[in-house]
Amino acid sequence: MSVSETPIMFSETQKPKRFVFVLLDQFTMLCFASAVESLRIANRTAGETLYEWRFIGEDGVSTTCSNGCVFQLDAELDELNRDDIVMVCGGVDIQAATTKKVLNWIRREARRGVTIAGLCTAGYTLAKAGLLDGKKATIHWENQDSFIEEFEDIELTRSVFVIDGNRITTAGGTASIDLMLKIIAQDHGEDLANAVADQLIYSSIRTDQDTQRLSVPTRIGVRHPKLSRVIQMMEKNIEEPISPAILASDVGMSTRQLERLFRRYLSRSPKRYYMELRLGRARNLLMQTDMTVINVALACGFASPSHFSKCYRSHYNTTPYRERGTQANPTAR
Repeated sequence: MSVSETPIMFSETQKPKRFVFVLLDQFTMLCFASAVESLRIANRTAGETLYEWRFIGEDGVSTTCSNGCVFQLDAELDELNRDDIVMVCGGVDIQAATTKKVLNWIRREARRGVTIAGLCTAGYTLAKAGLLDGKKATIHWENQDSFIEEFEDIELTRSVFVIDGNRITTAGGTASIDLMLKIIAQDHGEDLANAVADQLIYSSIRTDQDTQRLSVPTRIGVRHPKLSRVIQMMEKNIEEPISPAILASDVGMSTRQLERLFRRYLSRSPKRYYMELRLGRARNLLMQTDMTVINVALACGFASPSHFSKCYRSHYNTTPYRERGTQANPTAR
């Protein structure tokens, strides 16, 4: 055993903390595996069983994740111990996976005081069950637009994870590692959490203050501060678009200068870029919500359904109505 693998021993004997993973249909393997592996490595590094886990699901037999792998379950949605921590694992088509049976079970366990987390898109499931009302939460960035439209009373953030009392949400993917390292550090200290991170070759541990998406300059490959500010304003004002003249004025430049910046760095006009942002959000809402096409159009700053449909067809080569028909076969996250 190498020096880095030397177990960190704990003198106090304590009961292992148990995590119960609820594997919804089409859950994302990465967010689930990141969480379980962090616990396994914590046990191995500590040289004792600090954490236990089990897998449960709606039928109690098996479930399939979004990449097609089938997982055997330990049990169905049965009654848990009050000190268990529930990890609901979501993935693609989360609305369909959030069944009445799942919602009723989650609400029952919540009434008993169980801590419940929603990994990746399962924040939607917790919100649908009413567990996040009046709380802070997060969800995968791709689902944020539809989440905001459906759950107005929840304070949605762009953090990689959020812990608000006994409700926990993560953005998905490797955010599960960050959450588990936080829990391990709280339970057994920073040394063990850092040792687990080292075993995972995870060098940049994030906190709940870190955001899940790259900054605007990193995303677009441009490090021009005024251009970045304009794009941020565009992203925050989709329902009521701001004119290029006002955007330019707000960052201290002329409309012509703003036009040149967009042409130089993004090969399109500010108007075109803004339109693409709005259409991108519209597509998310069409694919992930039951909002009418008219309401989607209004939410994305289009004054009429006909104008929205014309712009949508021009950009995506299909109509909003036909686009909605393709969501029966969502792309795996």
